[in-house]
Amino acid sequence: MDTNTEVTTGGCLCGAVRYEIKGPLRDIVNCHCSMCQKLHGIYGAHSKARKINITMTNETGLSWYKTSDVAQRGFCRDCGSSLFWQPFDLDATGIIAGSLDGPTNLKTMGHIFVGEKSDFYEITDDLPQFEKSSDGKLVNDYK
Repeated sequence: MDTNTEVTTGGCLCGAVRYEIKGPLRDIVNCHCSMCQKLHGIYGAHSKARKINITMTNETGLSWYKTSDVAQRGFCRDCGSSLFWQPFDLDATGIIAGSLDGPTNLKTMGHIFVGEKSDFYEITDDLPQFEKSSDGKLVNDYK
């Protein structure tokens, strides 16, 4: 399929937030930071797309929470689903992989913020690991 015409859909558990993404998605990066641990109960599996390629088709339940001076996180205020990580100064938005409608055909490509990883699980694959951010070193990690 032509990646310029490809459309991926996703949303929250209850349907009060739905979105479409036109064009390619970045493969999955697992973020092990302390904020992702609090939000997801373990680590956050994130894809990413350019902001201009994301269209909200239903945002009646969408809320944003400013988690730092760098970014905000989007979630459904009705069912609590975590959906987005959106940096203020970059042209891309992180998309929680579990909110994508499948099949996604995406693969996990690495781990970030492993220096903050909790002690109750191990990373057992051979994918690249970064103590903090990958700083764009992973394929299609838009800045």
